[in-house]
Amino acid sequence: MSNGFLSPAEIAQLAVEVGEKKSKETWWKLLILGILAGAFIALGFLVDIRVTASLPDSLASIKSLIGGAVFPVGLMLVVIAGAELLTGNMMTVPIAVHAGRASIGGLVYNWFWVLIGNLLGSLFVAGAFGVGAHLLTADPFKATVIAIATAKAKLAFGPTILSAIGCNWLVCLAVWMAYGAKDIVSKIFAIWFPIMAFVAIGFQHVVANMFVLPAGLWVGADYSWGKIIEEWCGAFIGNAIGGWIFTALAYYLVYLTKSRREA
Repeated sequence: MSNGFLSPAEIAQLAVEVGEKKSKETWWKLLILGILAGAFIALGFLVDIRVTASLPDSLASIKSLIGGAVFPVGLMLVVIAGAELLTGNMMTVPIAVHAGRASIGGLVYNWFWVLIGNLLGSLFVAGAFGVGAHLLTADPFKATVIAIATAKAKLAFGPTILSAIGCNWLVCLAVWMAYGAKDIVSKIFAIWFPIMAFVAIGFQHVVANMFVLPAGLWVGADYSWGKIIEEWCGAFIGNAIGGWIFTALAYYLVYLTKSRREA
């Protein structure tokens, strides 16, 4: 470690340790922490909608930038307060698998319970706050969430996968850099910029979409649960590729293959 932060090679070693622990955690802890993470990401999306909904469409780029500036609070809560987020685990558990410190069975086990938890947490925020507390049931918030959700639901399967790859490449880089930071302020900055970028670009994040697609449907959007599930599947596949191949495998090959051969 130098200058108060870890080098990329040191981050790789830490990510392996984290991934190994995640693959062996008890199911009920994964579920509870997964619920929290789903809720945290949904809250980030909720504040995005609440602060940008009144801006005119002519300022679309500014809306995206402002939304991107507030959305990262979700991942900040996940990393700093503590929670289990599926998209981050799509990097940490695979790199532990490649390093021989976790099994494919452990990966499936972790992803399953975290996925269930993330879904429950996201649905809670959408139902309790978005609908129950009427935060998304009146315009301009209603119109905004319907527009966002409808655009996601109508995106074809292939483009959804490609968009989701870009999303989780950035999300996992945010987590990766946060692991390298040694203080809270540095972790916040490490998280903020990549997440701002993915939101401003408009990439697809499976857990964020677990919030916005049901929320849109519940306030009047014109699509079905079948379409929601199809979009979630595309986003899941793309996010898994972005986290596993573009981040975990890439950094494993660069920083960990030699140490594993020596071991």
